[in-house]
Amino acid sequence: MTDHTALLARQDDHFASFARTLTDDEWHLPSLCAGWTNRDVLAHLVLGLRLPLSRLLVALGSHRASFDSANADLSRGLAHRHTPDELLDAFDRARARPRGIGRLLPAPLMLGDHTVHHLDIALALDRPARTAPEVAHAVLTIETTVPNPFVPARARARGLTLRTVDTDWHHPGDVNLDVAGTAEHLISVLAGRRHALPWLTGGGTTTLRTRL
Repeated sequence: MTDHTALLARQDDHFASFARTLTDDEWHLPSLCAGWTNRDVLAHLVLGLRLPLSRLLVALGSHRASFDSANADLSRGLAHRHTPDELLDAFDRARARPRGIGRLLPAPLMLGDHTVHHLDIALALDRPARTAPEVAHAVLTIETTVPNPFVPARARARGLTLRTVDTDWHHPGDVNLDVAGTAEHLISVLAGRRHALPWLTGGGTTTLRTRL
């Protein structure tokens, strides 16, 4: 059985090391999250580990129950109030002792969220993310099998045969709707990011593109 909690800790260690290498200019560049800078993405990760549920509910009320709008407003607000170094310190503290919604969200969804956002930053900067194969396999399995109210990756993968070219992960589906690519590119595209589409091949890529 996959230990998602252990993989989440491993991925967070890896992300924190990667994030500490970014320059101040890089933090202000656009990520793969539409309208978000890399610093906004980092702030979102911090909030996901410590935001009180009551504050989230208030934000939802202020944004007509739109989670995306409330999430963007909260994340950008935190990003604008703190430097990247301060946010990274906050991330380290929060992952050591999650609270608020950080204690409510299941480890598999947190693992997928944190891995995708690492890729949002790394792929946008054209920097290697070096996701561990065990983490990548777990995230791809989560994306293709676990319902997620925030990221409909399972619906995007429905009926497709998915295959990684750099690891041994495989998701069975229609043999005429095959999609192949690196594990990181598949993770990112299934999460709704179009950036990596040019690196995917196979008869199912057109179908996948229409589902984004």
